[in-house]
Amino acid sequence: MTTTPTATPPIPTKSKKRKLDGTEREKPHILITIIMGVIAVAWLFPLLGLLITSFRSKTDVDTTGWWNVLLTPFQQAWTLGAFSDAWSALDASTTFWNSAAVTIPATVLPVMIAAMAAYAFTFFQFRGKEAYFAIILGLMVVPIQIAVIPILQLFVWFGDTTGIQIIGQYPAAWIVHATFAMPLAIYILRNYMQTLPNSLIEAARVDGASHFQIFWRLIVPMSVPALASFAIFQFLWVWNDFFVAYLFIQSGPNQVLTQGLYTLLGQYGQGWQRVAAGSFITLVVPLIIFFALQRFFVRGLTAGSVK
Repeated sequence: MTTTPTATPPIPTKSKKRKLDGTEREKPHILITIIMGVIAVAWLFPLLGLLITSFRSKTDVDTTGWWNVLLTPFQQAWTLGAFSDAWSALDASTTFWNSAAVTIPATVLPVMIAAMAAYAFTFFQFRGKEAYFAIILGLMVVPIQIAVIPILQLFVWFGDTTGIQIIGQYPAAWIVHATFAMPLAIYILRNYMQTLPNSLIEAARVDGASHFQIFWRLIVPMSVPALASFAIFQFLWVWNDFFVAYLFIQSGPNQVLTQGLYTLLGQYGQGWQRVAAGSFITLVVPLIIFFALQRFFVRGLTAGSVK
């Protein structure tokens, strides 16, 4: 008897596999891109209006909406006068350094203290650790507006008792910003430190390294992405803050940029073009910080999400 050979099914080549995989993943990828593009445009649309307003004259701003410029861009009287007026009215050469004097310490202090606390919550074993961490998580939902009156009363009492007036000075803003940023900072940094290799920490202990040496020589260098990601959040929050600066620094020689920005509008709301120009002046530093540290941003936020 003779048997006829059976035909074997063709084996798909790598190119076909890649093509199939590509077509399967292409549709959701395009859909996500479209959705993210729509969200980005929606967020940037008001910013575009602010930018256009900053380059228009006061007469054009008062008579027509900024969206009319999109139809006739070459028939507008573009000017840089609003930037010049805003720079002078803001007293930017002074208020810029005041903002830096408030923002830098209010960013560094919570990062340093929260990093030490996160190290303790991650690598120390002590009674009530989880309960203390739960309390810290609960403090994340407490808004700063609730504690304004007690904090003001505490600062007034401290000034009357010691003779050292805190309200109206930089330390008042440092304390408030650092205190309310601490819970979120501890949470982010603890989640990140839990992803670090515990074997490396144990090896350092075997070699005789103290907790101080382990923290500064191992944990801090390996936690740079998380530290940078929170520093971006904190810097942007403090730099753009008006509420705390208005209450605790007040007007005067220590006035920051956001306080000066509020005065650009005028008593009867006649300075919108100056407010728009002043807003972009205050945006320069946060944009530089964000783009300089953005490579750490996603890594630091997502490191503790999966293990």
